[in-house]
Amino acid sequence: METLHALGQGFANALTLPHLAWALAGVTLGTVVGVLPGIGPALTVAILLPVTFSLDPTSAFIMFGGIYYGAMYGGSTTSILMNSPGE
Repeated sequence: METLHALGQGFANALTLPHLAWALAGVTLGTVVGVLPGIGPALTVAILLPVTFSLDPTSAFIMFGGIYYGAMYGGSTTSILMNSPGE
């Protein structure tokens, strides 16, 4: 029962408006950088690491997730449009 309570608190914290805004910003930045050929999701997170230095840890990790998944989407978009293998 304690685990379900902790899980609920985690979702309640992650789904607040500021954290969703950081996720949206991360997805946008990740997609923009991930569209560039040869730059995968891991490199995109490494390149955009300094952006998160001023954030609190929860917001930074949520933004990292957004950057990673946005870069995956951006890489697949490039692969589909150029008809070449992806990352």
